[in-house]
Amino acid sequence: MKILVCVNHVPDTTTKVNIASDNISIDQNGVNFILNPYDDYAIEEALKTKEKFGGEVLVCSLGGDQHKETLRKALSMGCDKAVLLKDLSVRDSFSIAFALSEFAKEYLPEIIYVGKQSIDYDDSQMCGLIATFLNWQSVTVVVKLNIEGSKVIAEREIEGGHEVVSSSLPIVISAQKGLNEPRYPTLKGIMESKRKPIDEKPAAICENKILVKKMSKPTAKSKGKIIGNDISAVKELVRLLHEEAKVI
Repeated sequence: MKILVCVNHVPDTTTKVNIASDNISIDQNGVNFILNPYDDYAIEEALKTKEKFGGEVLVCSLGGDQHKETLRKALSMGCDKAVLLKDLSVRDSFSIAFALSEFAKEYLPEIIYVGKQSIDYDDSQMCGLIATFLNWQSVTVVVKLNIEGSKVIAEREIEGGHEVVSSSLPIVISAQKGLNEPRYPTLKGIMESKRKPIDEKPAAICENKILVKKMSKPTAKSKGKIIGNDISAVKELVRLLHEEAKVI
């Protein structure tokens, strides 16, 4: 079975992010980048699928040379091959999904795994967009997965509970936390990953559907104030909530 995993290279959630001077991008100086956390679950499920059915796992990312760091981690976890779709331009989710789907048409996998969402933009669109471009079925926010032959049974999160859906290969699956427990790279895996080549291919061109006009940080919260420490402060508190904070 040929299995494709699409991953992203994102700022670490513990990194302090500042806006660049162009006001439409982040300042990458001093920013630590990591493999998108939800992609860990996608990689692990791809490896489990390979262990069950055999075949190979290819991991793919779109971006510049810095994405190779993320691809190396995926290789150290056990992925067989890696491809960097080289492109330094600013892309939206639509354009990225188009390029990934064009590569998938070339690679011809039977199943594609992606993380539920990328923590940089958090739009959760990749699974549905790739499936639409490929005219495949897709299941999002999957927390349990069973594949038997070409039949796919997936349990996914919905508001207030879970639902179980049935589908078939080929399919795009977006992995949610809880689907599995991602393995840690072993020393052997890390050493082997350094010998595995990362192929580079030009990313298919597609016009963005979204234009970022300006980025800004949220307004800093004002300091709290203490009105009083007994019941006599209630009247003044209500007045301030109504006239100053305007929340009631």
